[in-house]
Amino acid sequence: MEAEFRVVSKEKNTITIEMVNYDNTLLRPLVEEILKDDQVEEARYYIKHPVIDNPQIYVKVKTGKPQAAVKRAIRKMSKSYDTLSEELAREIKKIKTNS
Repeated sequence: MEAEFRVVSKEKNTITIEMVNYDNTLLRPLVEEILKDDQVEEARYYIKHPVIDNPQIYVKVKTGKPQAAVKRAIRKMSKSYDTLSEELAREIKKIKTNS
C-alpha cells in the first residue's frame, strides 16, 4: 500500500491533512520541519484513535498558503534524507574497503 495525503479541510490560512497508510515515524520530524518555517504560526499532528483512525496534520500560517508550507517542509526533509543516505552509503563502502 502506498502512503497518500488527503485534504480533510482547507481554509485561507489553515489546512488539515489526513495521512493514509502512514506510520507515525515521519510525522514528528515533518511537523518539526514545518514549524521551522517563518510563515507558519502553528503545526501539530494528532490521531483520534490509534487503531481505527489515520493521523492528521494541522497547519496554520501567518502568511502564504498552508499547503505550500507543507510542501516546503517535505522538500527539505527529502533533501536531508537523501544526504543522509549518501553519507551512509559512503561509510558502508569505507567499512567494506577496510575489511
